[in-house]
Amino acid sequence: MRVNRNTAHRDPLYKEDLPVLRGDGLLNHDLLPDESGPQDQCGVFGVWAPGEEVAKLTFFGLYSLQHRGQESAGIATSDGKKILVYKDMGLVSQVFSESSLESLVGHIAVGHNRYSTTGASSWRNAQPTLGRTASGTVALGHNGNLINTAELLEMLKLKYPDQTENEITGGNTTDTAVLTALLAGDMDHTLEATALELLPKVRGAYCLVFMDETTLYAARDPQGVRPLVLGRLERGWVVASETAALDIVGASYVREIEPGELIAIDEHGLRSTRFAEVKRAGCVFEYVYLARPDTTINGRVVYEARVEMGKTLAKEYPVEADLVIPTPESGTPAAIGYSQESGIPFGHGLVKNAYVGRTFIQPSQTIRQRGIRLKLNPLKEQIKGKRIIVVDDSIVRGNTQRALVQMLREAGAKEIHVRISSPPITWPCFYGIDFATRAELIATGLGVEEVRQSIGADSLGYLSKDGMVRATNQEEKQLCTACFTGKYPIELPAEDRLGKDLLEKPAAACEPGPDSELDAILKASDD
Repeated sequence: MRVNRNTAHRDPLYKEDLPVLRGDGLLNHDLLPDESGPQDQCGVFGVWAPGEEVAKLTFFGLYSLQHRGQESAGIATSDGKKILVYKDMGLVSQVFSESSLESLVGHIAVGHNRYSTTGASSWRNAQPTLGRTASGTVALGHNGNLINTAELLEMLKLKYPDQTENEITGGNTTDTAVLTALLAGDMDHTLEATALELLPKVRGAYCLVFMDETTLYAARDPQGVRPLVLGRLERGWVVASETAALDIVGASYVREIEPGELIAIDEHGLRSTRFAEVKRAGCVFEYVYLARPDTTINGRVVYEARVEMGKTLAKEYPVEADLVIPTPESGTPAAIGYSQESGIPFGHGLVKNAYVGRTFIQPSQTIRQRGIRLKLNPLKEQIKGKRIIVVDDSIVRGNTQRALVQMLREAGAKEIHVRISSPPITWPCFYGIDFATRAELIATGLGVEEVRQSIGADSLGYLSKDGMVRATNQEEKQLCTACFTGKYPIELPAEDRLGKDLLEKPAAACEPGPDSELDAILKASDD
């Protein structure tokens, strides 16, 4: 059954009927297939700008942050009196239309695009999430991953002792759901006061952009694991995951939102409050792969860092070859750096299909066996008979590199030398990157030579940790390198309290029953 686009729905965390709109009204969950490899986390965007079309600004901000999450997208706006949320599964350009953006009126907005690191990939878990506060409503978007969700859930149960987990979160199975419910659960204090009391108790990686009817808020964890920046419009303010999002909406960069800082923006201006001591540990993998090349993080342009990684890689692992090629697009800056340092010509030996992303259509068995060609195809005349250096940002399971090497050999490459612009990944991430488990990481159980044999390359070289860190222009003590070293800057709880899906329920538990309120809404709606 499809639901009329104008039908009001009930957000799981919100206890009253809400104008939360589904982009197409689809009811089936888990629409998107899983992907392997280092997946991006989420992108967040917020704007306070009277007189501006804030929904459209947020749309374009999310569009520029699409690389950080491709599963769902959502925007919440406020006109000072009420909040309206529109969200659905899919890419930003698929979720929103001109008419849907025009319906999101107001001068405050928060937006989110999601890659699921906790909770299933379903509309129920799409963001922004909503909750009732003492003065109105809260709409929240979260980038990162919390590590004390179990502890926060216990706090929530104390607030609602007569309700089950599923009743408290409304079936939303993300750490964001718990955080939203805690922010919304204090009816005796303002949202700002509640946030300042709650945030020091939250551990893990979090960049939060949230709002009530009158105020835009943004907060960053004390370690500053994920990036979050502040920008200035002629008639307002913008907060975003990356500086690239400021550029696309015409906002000038002001500064980073500092680790352990909560900012609030309303008609009285911008105010800042420190809620925790700074213990900076920014994710080094943002420089390696996650962030856009045109983004600046803590004063360092990501593109320049990646080029420098390639130059250092050429010094550490030189080899005689005829051509340096990148694995598009993530390996391109490092391949340029490798070429510049080594003097070996740079070229494009692989063509990427720019339109291959997450698909609803599963490939046939025949196509699945040649699956990598859906995304990459060799330029045979460029590589035939040549000694090729292939530069990529990382190796996770090794499946992609193995297939890539085989494909290049079939295309006639004489030699294939793989160079990786980061060290071997040997530990999982608990701060917002959906790496494989440690048992699945190829470098956990194999040495460099064994990995080389596994992927079938003639040689293999990883960038050293010191070379990677130097390229960022940051001090190592101010970076998180846990996926390479196993040294986690935020102490992890016991394994049984660390699960990324503590709130996950069997699918049946999340489906509306025959007598549910959602079912009643659906029966009343137009087909």
